[in-house]
Amino acid sequence: MTAEPAAFSPRCPWSMSDFLSSMASSSRLRAEEVRTTVGERGLQSRVASARPPQPLALHTDGFDLIAETKLASPSEGRIAASGEQVVGLAEEMAAAGAAAISVLTEPVVFDGSIEHLEAVASNVTAPVMRKDFLVDPVQVIEARAYGASGVLLIARITSRSELVEMTDLALDLGMFVLVEVFDKPELDVASEVFDRSVLVGVNARDLSTLEVTPSRHADLISSLPTHLPSVAESGIRTPEDAKAVSGLGYDLALVGTSLVGSGRIAQLTREMAEAGR
Repeated sequence: MTAEPAAFSPRCPWSMSDFLSSMASSSRLRAEEVRTTVGERGLQSRVASARPPQPLALHTDGFDLIAETKLASPSEGRIAASGEQVVGLAEEMAAAGAAAISVLTEPVVFDGSIEHLEAVASNVTAPVMRKDFLVDPVQVIEARAYGASGVLLIARITSRSELVEMTDLALDLGMFVLVEVFDKPELDVASEVFDRSVLVGVNARDLSTLEVTPSRHADLISSLPTHLPSVAESGIRTPEDAKAVSGLGYDLALVGTSLVGSGRIAQLTREMAEAGR
């Protein structure tokens, strides 16, 4: 049974570090559950029969969106009514030209599931990325087994060796990898895989308040490897925000809350992409 982080609720007073630590601990329990119930052999069998990973093709005009089917979050609470909406949300995003669809699979705080990932991957042609607090290689195999073409890996919750192992495994499986950092010290950990073909993402959430600090995108852009695509995460709510991060030099933006909560997903997806270009 998956453990829930104690006393966590939207807008709670925990720091981001406490939140990430709790999510990582919960994720390790979920990983062990997968290993003991399905097993790596069972997952590999599913991988063999899964649709091949879809390549992440970036727009020639230099800016793209990774659109996220986010149902809930610790900062916003409930965003979409239920998991039954996930496929419809993803289809709108993909039809509007999103380069990839991010699907949250964390079940406790974000109301996600691995079944959401499978459903979206089965119904859209765009590449689908598993977004979760992945801490174990078995979760990368699980992502591919359920149809993911990419995974997000968070430098703050992995050791250097874990990050390298999971990145190499994902790339061996034909997937793309988005490595997420929050500050400059984490770039040192992430640099272990900067000689691989990965995306590097900067999350603009403040680590002590859970609030978005847009200046973080500007503060870190000059420290990012110039040979790898960069992704601005958190705080992109309007076409003007997309234009701003593109102007800083970011190649993509990961956008979820503002799209799902807008009531005009396809239109806003197109407007943000066009503004960034």
